[in-house]
Amino acid sequence: MATKAKKSASGGSTIALNKKARHEYFIEDRYEAGVSLEGWEVKSLRAGKINITEAYVTVKGNEAFLFGATISPLSSASTHVHPDPTRTRKLLLHREELNRLIGLIERKGYTLVPLAMYWKRGRAKVEIGLAKGKKLHDKRADSKERDWQREKQRIFKNG
Repeated sequence: MATKAKKSASGGSTIALNKKARHEYFIEDRYEAGVSLEGWEVKSLRAGKINITEAYVTVKGNEAFLFGATISPLSSASTHVHPDPTRTRKLLLHREELNRLIGLIERKGYTLVPLAMYWKRGRAKVEIGLAKGKKLHDKRADSKERDWQREKQRIFKNG
């Protein structure tokens, strides 16, 4: 009898990560949003054929949309479906969250970036971050700090 692989304690498995976003932005807050997908997109997500590094989130007409996320269609897709890999996908957020995000984006100059995509109870979720852009000197300081932490760990390990 085969045993099933256990899921992580967070509740789901990761589909895609956006490591570039953590380098380019200061992440102030995180939100979880559902994604409105078509059938072929869900199949491609299960195969891991997604790229969210160039993606961003915009708010239009009191709704949030995911732009620039590329979901590559599977070669075994149906003949009557004409997949669009870079189509705009609607994000599903609570009204209170959406109103708060709209206020922060319009007044304080924040932006919304997708940080990760993962499965939660069989549904695809996107973790979006409320972010401010980093300047070049901030990026350099972060890399110096990261290198110092790495070197410090080596020193402690070797004694």
